[in-house]
Amino acid sequence: MPEAYAPPPVYVLKRPLHPMVLGIPLVCFLGAMITDIAYHRTFDVNWKNFSDWLLAGGEAVGALAAIVGIFDLVRRPVRANRLIWPYAITYAVAMILGLFNNFVHSRDAYGAMPAGLVLSVLTVIALTVAAGISVLLLRPSRTGGTV
Repeated sequence: MPEAYAPPPVYVLKRPLHPMVLGIPLVCFLGAMITDIAYHRTFDVNWKNFSDWLLAGGEAVGALAAIVGIFDLVRRPVRANRLIWPYAITYAVAMILGLFNNFVHSRDAYGAMPAGLVLSVLTVIALTVAAGISVLLLRPSRTGGTV
């Protein structure tokens, strides 16, 4: 029975690690956007409270993921990839938008809208763009290296 192909460890170490943890903050910010939409439609304060917690969780996990991203930026094989800087900038913009969104959501429930919803949508868009770039970052080239 043939064994499954496993790339050599050196090949794996040339890949950025940050895109692997990008999904966790993306899910938190996406949930915050959904609960912001629910609050905007129903004006039930509990939806705004859910958004507050999801935003705080997204920022906390996003900060831990940023540490992994900084580790990636100091590794030479990852830094050589031409897409790493657009990815890092897009992720940083998303985290800054998320932080501003946290500040907006710290107001009372009625003061958080519509700016909170707009910032939630912009944060999710920025993280989605970063996720799209990360797909290209993790794709192997035809020569066996990174793109």
